[in-house]
Amino acid sequence: MQMKDGSLTIWAVVTADQRNSRRSTDRVPDALAALAEEVGHAFTLPFERTAGDEIQGLTDDPDAVVATVLTLTRLPDWHLGIGLGTVEQPLPGSTREARGAAYLAARRAVEEARTSPANLRLIAGAEPGPGPSGPASPGSVGTGPYGERVTQRAEAALVMLRALVSRRTPEGWEIMDVLDEAGTGRAAAHSLGISPSAVSQRLARAGRAESSLGAELARSLLAEAMGVES
Repeated sequence: MQMKDGSLTIWAVVTADQRNSRRSTDRVPDALAALAEEVGHAFTLPFERTAGDEIQGLTDDPDAVVATVLTLTRLPDWHLGIGLGTVEQPLPGSTREARGAAYLAARRAVEEARTSPANLRLIAGAEPGPGPSGPASPGSVGTGPYGERVTQRAEAALVMLRALVSRRTPEGWEIMDVLDEAGTGRAAAHSLGISPSAVSQRLARAGRAESSLGAELARSLLAEAMGVES
């Protein structure tokens, strides 16, 4: 990825907080393992436990953000806060040591996610004004003239995507995995020992077509909000 206009990199900080952690088992190890497998290569500062039942990672890849949302939606009990903005350079070796507008935005986002639709919030960090002591400019990251509007649209796409896939059953997730590996519905049917029509029915119930369109929309809007191009 590269910046469209050569400006400072806009990062995405993803912070996830386990719901009802005091009344359930510690799900952090399972989440970290799943994220390492799915998106570990795409995070500049990989996910790690940052405080108690919270995990956090840093990336400049919009695709990785969407994949993270899908991965943590498949797992139970996670609030998701995503902050966009700059990060102080040089980057440290751990996300726990990093600082910047993206981290402040992610902190606010994960707190607000507790009462937000689909338990997800995306917030653009406030960047400094033109002068050394200029006023903060909320929502100024990415997209030039669009600013906060495209960030809100990206958030809406992620919320709708998460709401859709959160209804998917274990059988639905299984058929998605099998089809990804098999490549075709006929091969997936052979692998599962069911008919091709049964595969089609399971995919329809899993919302494969709709979720694919939603994921692509979310990726596109995030890329615009972060000012990057593939």
